[in-house]
Amino acid sequence: MMSHSPHSSFKHAKKDPALRHFESAPKPRQESTPVFKRAGINKHCPVLIVEDDSDLREMMAQLLTLEGFQSATVANGQEALKYLSGGDTPNVILLDLMMPVMDGWEFRRVQQADPVLASVPTIVLSALDQTRAVDLKPAAFLKKPLDFDRLLQLVRDYCH
Repeated sequence: MMSHSPHSSFKHAKKDPALRHFESAPKPRQESTPVFKRAGINKHCPVLIVEDDSDLREMMAQLLTLEGFQSATVANGQEALKYLSGGDTPNVILLDLMMPVMDGWEFRRVQQADPVLASVPTIVLSALDQTRAVDLKPAAFLKKPLDFDRLLQLVRDYCH
């Protein structure tokens, strides 16, 4: 039976000369330019988040704000239509499917029937299988739990 003690052989092992380069190499310099400026992102690109889970909705809004995007949040499809009827047209909509009051399927039907709103790219966010959203013809589909790096990349793609 082997036991590890504070006096293990690691303490007395010789250092590999090849590793000295990495130990003494200068640390990478942190860039002070914000990510959205380096990436050439339009920092005023509006994004509408339609999500009934308040924690997830606020997390996405904060993430997008930190990355330089403007975000508006609503809790269901009916609130989204009310927001959009006020004349604010986002560059992209992040849409949950399963919500109370008006779900994502109904919202998308109304959106697609409106000539102005139909052209707004919609990224569907759902725990359901992607096949459940095919008839909605979304610009993209993201499965929950969300991959936030992928979410940001998709938003950047539609905010050029």
